[in-house]
Formats: sequence, C-alpha cells, structure tokens
Amino acid sequence: MMSRSDFTFFHPLRVRYAEIDGQGVVYNAHYLTYFDVAITEYLRWLDYDYPLGGDPDAGTDFHLVKALVEYRAPVVYDDEIEIGVRIGRLGTTSVTFILAIFPKGGVDLRSTGEIVWVNTDQKAHASAPLPARFVEAVAGRGEAPD
Repeated sequence: MMSRSDFTFFHPLRVRYAEIDGQGVVYNAHYLTYFDVAITEYLRWLDYDYPLGGDPDAGTDFHLVKALVEYRAPVVYDDEIEIGVRIGRLGTTSVTFILAIFPKGGVDLRSTGEIVWVNTDQKAHASAPLPARFVEAVAGRGEAPD
C-alpha cells in the first residue's frame, strides 16, 4: 500500500463547498482537478516551465492518455488535504505521475491516482521523445521513477 513516505512533494488544498455533493463528500470528478493542480505545482517545484506544454520549440505538447482515481476514504467539506506527487515511470515518450491524497499532516490515505501523459508531435499526431529539459528537471530533483 502507498504511504506518505513515498512522496517528497505535497501540495495543500482545502475542500470548498462547491466541490462537495449532496452527501457532503467531494464529488468524484474533483479528484482529477486536485490531481491536475498538484501536478502543475509539482512541475513548478521541479523548476520545469510549463506554460505552453511539452516543448513548443519542437512542436510537441503533452496529451493525457490515462487517468485513474481510486477512492479509499471520504474527503469532505472544509478538509485540509495534501496531494503527494511523484514520478512513477519515465519512458521514452511518456511520463506516469503517481498521486495520493492525505489529510493535512496525516498518514491516512484518502485517494490514489495515476496520470499518464504522452509527449506528442502536434503536426504528425504521433508520440515524440520527452523534452530533454523535462527529463533533466526530474533528474535534477532526484525524482527517480519506480
């Protein structure tokens, strides 16, 4: 099972009223939004500039090809949570992000996720090698994949 110690990066959030359903629990689709926000902050932490995508000079950008969310325990209104992000796999053309949601400062796993991006040549609509600056940013933080 995944644990808090599997992550070196966390992004904090607080659950807002607009994110809960009639049962008072975070609506399932919002977990993907939480993961997206955490990945963006993780890329900032890596010092990887990502305003336009993969490698605009090479005509590539990242495309989401897989999104997996597993719900383990409820996250409710006003909970303070922390989303852990790490690299699970760094391929030739793809990157897999592993994510986990924990209560602020806590170890009780609330949710896990896996997001896979493929770097894609925007004209050829085919996969392309990961940008070197992305791979260097990951290595620069010592974020070794599984």
